[in-house]
Amino acid sequence: MSKLPGWLGRLGAELTAVGARLEERRAEGARRDDADAAAAETSSSTLSTVAAEQVPAPPSYAPSVAARPDPVAAIPWGMRVAAEAGWRLLVLAGTLWVLMRVVSAVQLVVLAFVAALLVTAMLQPTVVRLRRLGLPRGLATAVTAVLGFVVMGLVGWFVVWQVMDNLDTLSDKVRDGIDELKRWLLDSPFHVTESQINDIAKNLSDTIGTNTEEITSAGLQGVTVMVEVLTGILLAMFSTLFLLYDGKRIWQWVLKLVPSQARPGVAGAGPRAWRTLTAYVRGTVIVALIDAIFIGLGIYFLDVPMAVPLAVFIFLFAFIPLVGAVISGALAVVVALVTQGVFTALMALIVVLAVQQIEGHILQPFILGRAVRVHPLAVVLSVAAGGMIAGIGGAVVAVPLVAVTNTVVGYLRAYGRETALRHSSPPHGATALSVAPTPAPATRGADDAPEPAGDEPGTQDESPK
Repeated sequence: MSKLPGWLGRLGAELTAVGARLEERRAEGARRDDADAAAAETSSSTLSTVAAEQVPAPPSYAPSVAARPDPVAAIPWGMRVAAEAGWRLLVLAGTLWVLMRVVSAVQLVVLAFVAALLVTAMLQPTVVRLRRLGLPRGLATAVTAVLGFVVMGLVGWFVVWQVMDNLDTLSDKVRDGIDELKRWLLDSPFHVTESQINDIAKNLSDTIGTNTEEITSAGLQGVTVMVEVLTGILLAMFSTLFLLYDGKRIWQWVLKLVPSQARPGVAGAGPRAWRTLTAYVRGTVIVALIDAIFIGLGIYFLDVPMAVPLAVFIFLFAFIPLVGAVISGALAVVVALVTQGVFTALMALIVVLAVQQIEGHILQPFILGRAVRVHPLAVVLSVAAGGMIAGIGGAVVAVPLVAVTNTVVGYLRAYGRETALRHSSPPHGATALSVAPTPAPATRGADDAPEPAGDEPGTQDESPK
């Protein structure tokens, strides 16, 4: 028992010595870390001093150079917008170019189908009336198609018959007119001699003789064109039959090809486009019929030969806006000039101009009305572009295509605006009170009755018609 206090004393002394050694080691480690940090700071300051000594400072008069901006931010905003619009326009132009190449490759089929659409727009009201009278759909379609095709065939046969029947008389009158024109040139103040006229006739004869091969090839090409025309007529007839009989199902099938998000807008634009096309075809037929009747009567009373075939040509050429009226009227005036002389040609010109002025300023605005709203500049440009792309057929379908496109684009724009308003979040709080049709109700007494909210202008439904 006497040895225990001594052992505990020695243990405490050893523990104290161990703690002292640990403190010394911790202090030595801290001193080593401080020395390393001081050495690193000294080396960095030395490097900066050396760099400062190697790169001289800019002079005091040198301007300050700002940091270079981001290249995107350096381009002006207008140029960026133009670039964004430019590549999109390039993509759109490439798409249109490919589409036009495809259309030109199957030009006959496209023109036949478009012609079928025009004929269907003209004949469909008859089918609707016959079905209202109780006829089945198939029978009403057959009766309308047969009557329409028979009438068109009779008109074509009548024109060919009249031309062939009056061809000999017309050629004799053309010869007499050329002789009269020759005598007028000899007596005119232009000092044209008979030898010059004979030289012109001889050169014309030689040209025809040397180009016989080209004329023959042109005749063969004309045969090819006739085969294509007959093929197009057959395609148009079959397409018209199916459009008259099953047009609604065809339209529903077309709608299935449209993406589901765009389908409601296309479904609403389709009937409006069809109404525009129907109104255009009806109005054009009525205006062309009036032109043909009155101009035909005028040249008939002026004793111009082939007045009836000329009237039919005037009716057909009236489907080509602007250009058709000029060509058909010029043809009637030229026939009157060659066959009846200058006075009759002048009277025929007066008749043609009078009828066309009445047509342009009275008939078209009254008959077509607001159904087909196309600017005259758009008419001229579309007819020119259609004629350059697809000839006479392109000139005929150019204006109805522009009219239908105008209707579709206008409807889709209104539909998109209405859809955006419908899906936008309704206003809340003070904003809701500011856009409300009636002002916020003030504090009223018990005897005050609320006033009915009236409709303000501009709050009515603006959905597309």
